[in-house]
Amino acid sequence: MIEIHWDAERGWLRPQICPVRNFSLHPFAKVFHYATEVFEGLKAYRGPDGLVRVFRPELNMKRMRLSATRLCMPDFDGQEFLQLIKKLLTIDNEWIPPYETKASLYIRPTMIAIDETLGVSPATKVILYVVSGPVGPYFSTGFQPVSLFADPKYVRAWPGGSGDRKIGANYAPTLFVQKEASKEGHQQVLWLYGPDHQLTEVGTMNIFVLLKDNNGKLQLITPPLEDGLILPGVTRHSLIELVRSWNEMDVIERVITMKEVESLINENRLLEIFGSGTACIVCPVGQISFLGKTLKVPETSFALRLFNELLDIQYGVKPYNNWVHIIQN
Repeated sequence: MIEIHWDAERGWLRPQICPVRNFSLHPFAKVFHYATEVFEGLKAYRGPDGLVRVFRPELNMKRMRLSATRLCMPDFDGQEFLQLIKKLLTIDNEWIPPYETKASLYIRPTMIAIDETLGVSPATKVILYVVSGPVGPYFSTGFQPVSLFADPKYVRAWPGGSGDRKIGANYAPTLFVQKEASKEGHQQVLWLYGPDHQLTEVGTMNIFVLLKDNNGKLQLITPPLEDGLILPGVTRHSLIELVRSWNEMDVIERVITMKEVESLINENRLLEIFGSGTACIVCPVGQISFLGKTLKVPETSFALRLFNELLDIQYGVKPYNNWVHIIQN
């Protein structure tokens, strides 16, 4: 693991790369009381050539720094931190699964406030650390669409809030709603916002809608980032760039509502809905439970195409725009 301490008087101290160990923290540590914590998630992939790659990690560094700023935590040099992560991967190389398994090494950078005092105030002591561990393929039993639970009374994020930052405080309140969804037989929550029931995210994923416009032209729609309701996902960003490069359809970042989704279904113009994120890459949606109705999503073929394309890039099967960093042993 990587462990780096910071305090307001001395700044960042010398980084350590050491075996995984427990932290000894005071019960007053701010992270326990005020959720003063930010984190990231990325993966290392071993390709068929045996080389290890990480996918667009500079975007994770940028996002983590923005999250830290939102919680008044100290900034850090993203490039230097990334070099430390690469050094860790050379040490932990044997933990990165072989290509044939379609598994990967999950990497979790985290920053926590450890001040030994109560009081809602900016941190004066933090630990920035990285731990990792192998994870299997997300769709171990096949590329199966999920069922979504959409209840407008639950809200994940709102304008002016922190929904666009990767902080622990955004996740704990979603557990109750996910439990409600599971009780109803659904795998994920479709998070809505506002009186017009805007689609925002799926579980912890960004969301995309593939449709035909009134002229029969294909459009890929995803909610915009401007209002602060949406986490700026690395996979989301990559899919937008990838699909635009194909010149097969318009990719539009705009608000889409449940009323529009229902109309698209009734007019046979809705093709697919899918989520995107580091864990799943792309996750197809099969149906949505909304206000007593079950809305069926007809297809998953485009989502599967995106899943395979991005996975091939991540494993180095297909080079693309220098999106992967090769880890040199």
